[in-house]
Amino acid sequence: MSQTLKPVLTAALAKRIAEACAARARQEGWNMIIAIADTSGTLKHYTRMDDSIGISVKLSQLKAATSASLPVSTRRFREIAKNNALGLELTPGTTTVAGGLPIVTADGVHLGGVGVSGGSEDQDEVCAQAGLDAVEDLLK
Repeated sequence: MSQTLKPVLTAALAKRIAEACAARARQEGWNMIIAIADTSGTLKHYTRMDDSIGISVKLSQLKAATSASLPVSTRRFREIAKNNALGLELTPGTTTVAGGLPIVTADGVHLGGVGVSGGSEDQDEVCAQAGLDAVEDLLK
């Protein structure tokens, strides 16, 4: 019996994603909280920028955990939940607030999620996407 190895989210990669998110936030004048989680939803890296708002501490982690557990954005999870009568939006440890994006390799391997909170939903997503864009070559 052979075993297939799966790529994992390294601490170094998580840190690079967070640094790029924070750089974009500073460029825009936004004070964000950035959480990076592996596919188990466990926090791998965390950055809290100065003057960020308290509610974003937990919200950033929920966004990361949601997109780490499902290979979809939290915005997409909201759409799925809205069209599903099962009450998916009530699943403990998840959120439908936009700002969480999955971390996926170019080959489609799901590594985790990034969750950003502190601005509007659109601003949070912009920062999360900036983090993913910064490591695009490493995800190939």
